[in-house]
Amino acid sequence: MDDIPIPIEPGSTRFIPSVRAFIRARGMAYSTEQTYIHWIKRYIRFHNYRHPKELSASDIESFLSYLAVQKSTAKATQDIALNAIVFAYREFMNIELCELNIVRAKKTPKIPVVFTHNEAKDVISRVAPPSQLAVELMYGGGLRVMEALRLRVKDIDFGMGVIIVRSGKGDKDRRTLLPKSLTKKLEAQINEVKALHRYDTERGVGGVYMPNALARKYPSAASSLEWQFLFPAEKASIDPRSNTVRRHHLHDSTVRKLVKKAINDAQVLKHASCHTFRHSFATRLLQNNYDIRTIQELMGHSDVKTTEIYTHVTGKGGQGVLSPMDE
Repeated sequence: MDDIPIPIEPGSTRFIPSVRAFIRARGMAYSTEQTYIHWIKRYIRFHNYRHPKELSASDIESFLSYLAVQKSTAKATQDIALNAIVFAYREFMNIELCELNIVRAKKTPKIPVVFTHNEAKDVISRVAPPSQLAVELMYGGGLRVMEALRLRVKDIDFGMGVIIVRSGKGDKDRRTLLPKSLTKKLEAQINEVKALHRYDTERGVGGVYMPNALARKYPSAASSLEWQFLFPAEKASIDPRSNTVRRHHLHDSTVRKLVKKAINDAQVLKHASCHTFRHSFATRLLQNNYDIRTIQELMGHSDVKTTEIYTHVTGKGGQGVLSPMDE
């Protein structure tokens, strides 16, 4: 349940809980909260747990330069650390910072690792259900592993032929392809969820985690079928944050381990992982000459330059996009 916000002690004046409360009041994504808190904590530890108010711009510079010089941190990672610390000072503490003089990490362009179509299908065939279906959606719709595992029953729209990805990276919603070849598997999976939900409801644990705002707005939705996770965990468990017994989704570590084993068993000699299926989705569509702007939308990229990293493409209209799973 790593993707469920931890509770904050009411009225706490400690620095980190106060920053958490401030972030949530801003309505920022929980993933952003986790990232910012991680880097703020590292910054505080680096300076021997001194309060940030006791530190100056030169202390920020020394920490960020340390990341680049001593830890060989990537430019993107250093930028995230900078954003987190600047947020803590400017937004939370209302302390304006002067221009920072830091050693910048070098940006090294990386070409994404991708599977061939046959490699992707071979690896998928070696993953046991129900994780196999989650991986098929990752390749067939360009989903990140957590986007696949967080899917609810209602996010599968058979009529429109789309998957609705909610609160993806950057807390953005998007629509992507629903592979027609997976229709029967998805229908069977939803029937499994329905039976499991009925069993849980009879035991009084049929509720599911809901984001706070939705939990307040729709108090009965947590017990409805459409809000159940498409890939429920094997067992119900106690949510340590609320002491509530309920069934969460499959843990991403479970899927990652199965995929890693499948890659080894298939003897695919590439530095591949779950995310390779997402790269392969975009690359496959580009190879088939689909319009890059359409692929950008399906991938949920804010900037088309992020999509262009896969390859240069001669565009054609975005209508009639065929999922790689349907080939």
